[in-house]
Amino acid sequence: MADKNSGNLTIAQNKKAWHDYFVDEKYEAGIALFGTEVKSVRQGAVNLKDAYCEVKGGEIFAVGVHISPYEKGNIFNREPRRDRKLLMHKREIMKLGGLVSQKGYTLVPLSMYFSGKNVKVEVGLCRGKKLYDKRDSLAEKQAGREMDRRMKEQSRYD
Repeated sequence: MADKNSGNLTIAQNKKAWHDYFVDEKYEAGIALFGTEVKSVRQGAVNLKDAYCEVKGGEIFAVGVHISPYEKGNIFNREPRRDRKLLMHKREIMKLGGLVSQKGYTLVPLSMYFSGKNVKVEVGLCRGKKLYDKRDSLAEKQAGREMDRRMKEQSRYD
């Protein structure tokens, strides 16, 4: 799925994050991968479902990102769920680390995509939704679908 305006090719999206969290801000980060991991990413074998990010020692890591082993990688394959370092500016990392530790925010990888030849991760600064918030957003989405469906039926008979 290509992003029309910037030429980015989306590899994986974390739809569960949009259901479970309010996304306040988005940041772009590079990700440090090994060769066989990049080949596996090119095949689309990535899952961001239960992933989150942690700030440790002035660095930021993506925890729980599952990149399936490359089938022709044999001994060079890495652990599929290992922590992967994200590449961001030091001041951004310090800002995010402060917000996460004080205000109850969470860092969640929202999507992974190619920007040129580089693999990038979109990281969201998120607040958790309560159960009633999830119900409200689900009801809004369903109402929107229903309106679209009715509009489509109405335009069909005009």
